[in-house]
Amino acid sequence: METMAVIFWSGTGNTAAMASAVVEGTGKQAKLINVLDTNADEAAKYDKLALGCPSMGDEVLEEDEFEPFFTALEGKLSGKKVVLFGSYDWGDGQWMRDWAERTKKAGAVLCADPLIVNLSPDANGLKQCRALGDALANA
Repeated sequence: METMAVIFWSGTGNTAAMASAVVEGTGKQAKLINVLDTNADEAAKYDKLALGCPSMGDEVLEEDEFEPFFTALEGKLSGKKVVLFGSYDWGDGQWMRDWAERTKKAGAVLCADPLIVNLSPDANGLKQCRALGDALANA
């Protein structure tokens, strides 16, 4: 059986709520992990990864915890099935497009289009998160 993890960073709880819904979408097969509680070597042990981080600053990944984690993980993503998600409050989603491009260049297989929601996910946003988890589980 393939192993799955949903690894996220959340400053306000919006991306954490998304992460929980992604886990629900996997049929609760995925392990929910705050990025503060793991590292790239541990994350690389999973067959499938859902990675969540909000847009920060000038549309970048959170720079103190998540960016260093993802930078260390990039070299370990080749061939892994991955989905990306996060919340934002401004901009047009450039951080997610940049992140998706980095993920593809690292050799990962994106199983679905990246998902972004504005601020706190509403009922439709949570539904989209569950669908993202389902896409990962069935990839």
